[in-house]
Amino acid sequence: MTGQVARDLRTHLLRGDGQEEVTLATYSPSIGVDRRTALVGAVHLPRTGEREVHGNASFTGNYVVRVAAAAAHEQGGVVILHSHPGGTGWQGMSGPDADAEGSYAYLVHEITGLPLLGMTLAGGDGRWSARFWEPSRQAIWCESVRVIDDVLCVSWNESLRPTPRVRKSQVRTVSAWGPRKQADIARLRVLVVGAGSVGLEVALRLVASGVEQVGVMDFDSVELLNLDRLIGATRLDALLRTPKVEVGRRLMQRAATAEQPLIRAHDVSICEPAGLRLALDYDVVFSCVDRPWPRAVLNMLAYADLIPVVDGGLHIDPFPDEGMRNATWRSHVIRPGRPCLACNRQLDLGLVSADREGLLDDPEYIRRAGASVEPARQNVAMLSVSVVSSVLAQFVSLTTGPGGLGDPGPLQYILSTHSLVHRPYESDPNCYFEHSVAVGDQRLDLSGVHAVAEAERARRRQPFPRMRAIQLISALVGRASSALEHYAGRRLNL
Repeated sequence: MTGQVARDLRTHLLRGDGQEEVTLATYSPSIGVDRRTALVGAVHLPRTGEREVHGNASFTGNYVVRVAAAAAHEQGGVVILHSHPGGTGWQGMSGPDADAEGSYAYLVHEITGLPLLGMTLAGGDGRWSARFWEPSRQAIWCESVRVIDDVLCVSWNESLRPTPRVRKSQVRTVSAWGPRKQADIARLRVLVVGAGSVGLEVALRLVASGVEQVGVMDFDSVELLNLDRLIGATRLDALLRTPKVEVGRRLMQRAATAEQPLIRAHDVSICEPAGLRLALDYDVVFSCVDRPWPRAVLNMLAYADLIPVVDGGLHIDPFPDEGMRNATWRSHVIRPGRPCLACNRQLDLGLVSADREGLLDDPEYIRRAGASVEPARQNVAMLSVSVVSSVLAQFVSLTTGPGGLGDPGPLQYILSTHSLVHRPYESDPNCYFEHSVAVGDQRLDLSGVHAVAEAERARRRQPFPRMRAIQLISALVGRASSALEHYAGRRLNL
C-alpha cells in the first residue's frame, strides 16, 4: 500500500481508548510469475450500525456485502483489517479473529471472484501482517507487507522469511545501519533491469552487501565495444556473444555474501510480457536502461503495481571536434508521491512508439527526425560508476531513511561546475501514470513483441560448430572455478 493509505488506516484503527478497531478496504491483484500481490487501495470506513467496538471489534454481513459489491465493480477484492493495539511484529490470529474473517471467505469469493485478504495492524510498532483466505476457509499467510513512502517499510513474516544470519563478510556493512535494517534490506527481492555498465555494477554491490535475492534482466549479448565499460566481461565473452545476464550471474555468484544467495538471470526484455510478469515478483527495481520503451514500462510499473523504481542515467556532451563540454548524471526514485519519469523530463512519451517499432535503430528515420531522437552512445566507465553511486545512494535512502529522511527526490550532478542540484520537478496534474496508482493487473499494458530481443536470442542459438566446442570448454572451466570458490568458502568457515 502507499504511505497515504497506511496513514489513513492507522488513523482509524488505532483508537485513543486502546480498544480494537476494524474497517474494510478493496484491493487490486498484481500477479507475477511466482508471486501474488494485493494492492490495497480505497478504504471503506464503516457506516453507522455496520460495526461494534466492545474491547474487541465486530462487523456486520451487510458491511461486507456493500464493500464486496464495490470491489466487484472495480474488478478487485476485499480486505478486512483490524488492530491489535498493544501488539508488536507480525501478528498471529486468535480463534475468534480467524472465525470472523474465515466465515466471509466463500461469500467474498463468490461476489468478487478473488480471495478475501485479512490484515492486522500491530499498534505497538506499526507492523502489519496479512493472509489470503481460500473459499474453503483456509488461510494462506503472506510473506511480507510493503508500505511505499519516503522510506520503504516492510513487515516480514519471520516463519516464511526469517532474519538472515549476519556473516563475517558482512560485519562492515551491518555496522553502517545496524542489524535490523540489514535484515530488512537483505530480504528484499531486487531486480536490476539492464546489465550494462551501470546495471552490472549495481547488481554486484547489492549481492556483496548481503541482499539474498537479486535478479538481473537483459536480452543483449557482450560485444567487443562493451569491454571498456562492462567490467568483468572478457574477450572470450565477446567472442561467444555471451548473454550479459550470464556474465552478471557469474560475477554475482562470486561477489555474494549472503548465506544462501538466490541469483536469477532473466534473458528477456522488460518490454516483453514475460519480462513484465517477472518484474512483478520483485520488491524494488533498478532501471538501468536508456531507451524510451523500457523506461515507459517501468514508469507504469512503479505506480500501477507499487514497486519503487530506482532510475538514473548519464549524459555526456562532447564537442564536435575534440574535448568534452559537460557531463551530467541524474538519479531518482519513481513511486507514488514523486513525479514520474515523464514529469521529471527523463522520458519523452513521443518516442515510445518509435522505439517500439524499431525506428530508433533506423538511420534513415533518425536522419529525417533529427539528431534529437538518436539514442546517446557516449559512455565511459570512469563516469558510469558515478551513476552507480548515485542510484545506490537513492536506494540506501529509500530503505534505511538516514537521519530520519527518505529518498531525496530527483537529483542531478553537473560535472563542469561540480554541483549537485535538487531538481524542483512537480507532477503534471493530468499525468496518466500517477493517476494509475495501485491498479495492478488493470494497468495500461505497454509490453509487446520486442523484435530486437527476439532476433538477438535467435542469433545466439545458431553458433558455428567451432563455437560450440569453445562454449563447452568455457562452461567446464566455469564449473571448476565455482567448485574452487565453494571449497574456499568452507575453509574460511563461511
